[in-house]
Amino acid sequence: MISTNLLVWIILAPLIGAILNGGFYFYHIKKRKVPEIVFSLIGTGTPLIAFLITLTLFLEMVETGATFKQELFTWVQIDSLNITMGFLGDNLAIFMSMFVTFIGWLIHIYAIGYMTKDEGFGKFFAYFNLFLASMLILVLADNPVILFIGWEGVGLCSYLLIAFYYTDKENVIAGNKAFIANRVGDFGFLLGIVTLFFALGQVDLSFTSLEANISNGSAGLLALSGFLLFVGAMGKSAQIPLYVWLPDAMAGPTPISALIHAATMVTAGVYMVARFGFLYSGIEEIGTFIAYIGAFSALLAAVIATRQQDVKKILAYSTMSQLGYMFIAVGLGFYSSGLFHVLTHAFFKAMLFMGAGGMIIALHHEQNIFKMAQHRVQLPIIGITFLIGVIAIAGIPPFSGFFSKDAILAAAFQEGQYLIWFIGMFTAFLTAFYMFRMYFILFVAPNKHDKPYVYTSKTITIPLLILAVGAVGAGFLNLPTVLGGEHMVDTWLAQTNSIKLHMAHETEYILMVLSVAVAAAGIFVAYKKYANFDVFKPEDEKGLIANKFYVDEFYDVIFVKSSKKVSTIIDKTIDMKIIDNVIMQTCNQFLETGKKVATIQNANVRFYAGLMLVGMSIVFIYLYISLGL
Repeated sequence: MISTNLLVWIILAPLIGAILNGGFYFYHIKKRKVPEIVFSLIGTGTPLIAFLITLTLFLEMVETGATFKQELFTWVQIDSLNITMGFLGDNLAIFMSMFVTFIGWLIHIYAIGYMTKDEGFGKFFAYFNLFLASMLILVLADNPVILFIGWEGVGLCSYLLIAFYYTDKENVIAGNKAFIANRVGDFGFLLGIVTLFFALGQVDLSFTSLEANISNGSAGLLALSGFLLFVGAMGKSAQIPLYVWLPDAMAGPTPISALIHAATMVTAGVYMVARFGFLYSGIEEIGTFIAYIGAFSALLAAVIATRQQDVKKILAYSTMSQLGYMFIAVGLGFYSSGLFHVLTHAFFKAMLFMGAGGMIIALHHEQNIFKMAQHRVQLPIIGITFLIGVIAIAGIPPFSGFFSKDAILAAAFQEGQYLIWFIGMFTAFLTAFYMFRMYFILFVAPNKHDKPYVYTSKTITIPLLILAVGAVGAGFLNLPTVLGGEHMVDTWLAQTNSIKLHMAHETEYILMVLSVAVAAAGIFVAYKKYANFDVFKPEDEKGLIANKFYVDEFYDVIFVKSSKKVSTIIDKTIDMKIIDNVIMQTCNQFLETGKKVATIQNANVRFYAGLMLVGMSIVFIYLYISLGL
């Protein structure tokens, strides 16, 4: 392991960008106008610097096989607790950092065109840079406590960005919802770190030390720690039951949605489980639990997405569903397969959100897919890239989503988890259906109006075209042996102790054919129903699925309203009648005592002189008696 000073600069680059943009924005709002180009150059330049530094380390790792570490200082050292402010640049961290910085940089470029002329342009880029820096702290952390700092950082930034237009009450509610739901998960995550510390009794909390000593820990405490850590992932990566914040997070500007869903925030949970692979490998029952949560989350989100009408919410539920696939993989111990899907998903999901954002701008911020279709305009680059993204997420070869999703389904089949495999296959059918439902409504269904061409900024179209290349070709980075590949991603991430596929080629071929057939069936059903759909007669927004199984309403009754009632009871009884009453009675006693004491403060000099005389007399009498005079 090689010591380097570069790791911290991967984080500092966007962090400095956030500080500079924040400072310039403060200067800007004092009526000293700062041009948008200043915010743009800082906002996009610093993520690029972070990517180039990461690329430099990656190329050196490819050439020498080295891993990197940087220790800045000892942060906490109390008895047996030792926490170092340090960063780790191993294969896993650099793999994540590569596409987080690259795709994050493209989304920053896209944001220039999307946010232009917005009053909060500079503030937006300050938050955006801070979001990226927080994710990089999380990814490069050398120990769980530093990881937790980044974990909380992305949670804070998501709140700031979701509620960016804070003058709109709904946006503030959405931001609060995301913040509170994640606090529930984060409490579990924090307890998991504490439990892990007690399970191992470690002096050094670095991941390297934890992995080396994991076999010495208490089995029960390790299992509890693994469960609690995953509770944090449930919140951050929007899995059952802490997923309800994700659809509402679409309240913020679309670049935020792209960054949250493709390069930051929601992928943190998957990364965390892979980072703690040394822990989960020894607690298979918790890993299986994670896989089932992922499977049912994938299915639930896909079912709900089939009846949604908001383009961004459809994409949000698709993210939750795809995250479910990732958790199936990491839960079953196929960490490299799960992370490979994180990579491919980052390309096509960023592209889909950015394409949706381009349409939303062109249609004056309309987000209902049926209304968007009623006022359809010509957006050729967005239309082509959107189709590429839809095909990729549906899992049609040779697009990237096919290879990563197929590897996860094959993993479930190999491990004998046939129920998970079946749920994954049915979810794949639903995914192809609802994504092509959206595409056919937006771009294919008949429209009675003219279709004028709308110019789209190059800061929007160029990132889309670059992402389209990744959506098509990223799958070949981990091409399986059965198709003549070398499993390059699996090989690179071998340090995660990931389980590898080892089934007969004939079985792999059959599973691939079934996967493609299921996706094709979903596309066919969507085509038959929506390719000629009358967009001027949209579907009914009522019903169990359209209303998301009323989970939000259920949570509102069980948690929100009940909490309000409990807090009201506490306020009126314990607070007002007991605590306030005791305090007020005590205060009143002091006041009464003060009033009585105040009677001797009457401004009468003769009265004071009399008191002095009495006092002196008492003193003299005491001295006379005590001295025996």
